[in-house]
Amino acid sequence: MHRITVQYGVPADPEAFEQHYTEVHVPLASTLPGLRRFVRSHPRAMGGDAPYFVAELWFDDADALKTALKSPEMAKTAADAQTFDVASMTTFTGEVTETNL
Repeated sequence: MHRITVQYGVPADPEAFEQHYTEVHVPLASTLPGLRRFVRSHPRAMGGDAPYFVAELWFDDADALKTALKSPEMAKTAADAQTFDVASMTTFTGEVTETNL
């Protein structure tokens, strides 16, 4: 599995951010080719700073992730994200490995 993770800092207007994210951004991101899983969270810090909001978009493999990143759907989704009035936005990608216990 490969994942895009986006961490958002505190928005200027949290209520407006939540509404726009749910009503506009989620439908846009949900159209990404190869998207297998889309999860969102409001993390709480355990002894440090935590982002306001985190989104994770999961894909089967590196090729599926690359296809999504180059797609017109991603261009639309990324353009929408640029309209967010947030303190910061950090995006990163990577392979996800699972540890069997």
